[in-house]
Amino acid sequence: MTTHPRDALFESAEFAPALPVCDHYCGVEGRMRKSLALQAAMGPVFDVTLDCEDGAPIGGEAEHAHMVAELAMSAENRFGRVGARAHPVDHPSFADDVATLVGRADTRLAYLMLPKPRNVDDVQRAVAEIDRQSRVHSLAKPIPVHTLVETHGALREVVAIAAHPRIESISFGLMDFVSAHRGAIPASGMSAEGQFTHPLVVRAKLEIAAACHGHAKVPSHCVVTEFNDANAIEAAATRASRELGYTRMWSIHPNQIEPIVAAFAPSAAEVEHAIEIIIAAQDAHWAPISHRKTLHDRASYRYFWQVLERAQRTGQPLPAQVRERFFGLRICP
Repeated sequence: MTTHPRDALFESAEFAPALPVCDHYCGVEGRMRKSLALQAAMGPVFDVTLDCEDGAPIGGEAEHAHMVAELAMSAENRFGRVGARAHPVDHPSFADDVATLVGRADTRLAYLMLPKPRNVDDVQRAVAEIDRQSRVHSLAKPIPVHTLVETHGALREVVAIAAHPRIESISFGLMDFVSAHRGAIPASGMSAEGQFTHPLVVRAKLEIAAACHGHAKVPSHCVVTEFNDANAIEAAATRASRELGYTRMWSIHPNQIEPIVAAFAPSAAEVEHAIEIIIAAQDAHWAPISHRKTLHDRASYRYFWQVLERAQRTGQPLPAQVRERFFGLRICP
């Protein structure tokens, strides 16, 4: 019998969640609906995060959360890849957000995002409330939890946050992180170029990525505010992916989605190389092989299998036999 790469090459604890490479934020109802329509057209190559924190008008938090829940439950949530960002855990609306979102949208929500935790205790408090509401409403499975790191305290405890069993992904909150330095990081540290050169910002990005990879969680790169410059967006996304180890990135404008997905996708040459190696390895029952005058074994097989998974998640064209062989029904030993 032929053994599937995931069965042959990985232990269960090594699997990071297979999330889309782009996470698109929107907080106004009209933009939410447009984003869901775009997701329906492009396919589930990006998530849509409906924003209760920055999207809700002051005094209208409850109504906004109900609208978000209704959209998540609607037919416009075509692929089940819609999440929501709640208010911070110490905000008066946090508990109501969670009660509404869990009670009305339940497992149609792909995740709940937690903003501005000050430390791992804030994350634990928020998760405890999410899980309490899940028990109240008898959810069959827990809603995945994502969190932002945008405060000094959260960055200090990012390894502990990444180790939390309910956390699926950690995002870097660039703007709040820079503001927390009280002017010590210049405004250029928030730009498409400066965020990759200022040492304090780069340090934060690297610590988040390393913590996530150490605990099989998904690191999500911060925003780029230059939304009309596709080249700048794709360059930033490429650096996030190729230099800093991020496997996901925020979008805050529809113009940013395609450049981000393109930057995180492997090239056609990378995909072709990975297909050749993985097919030869599987045919050799995962014993070492020689390919293009280079030796490969299970360590490099893991890398090339992950290239194929990323190609599939980003909607790259794959030969029909590859789709059937690796992404159809799994063949177990």
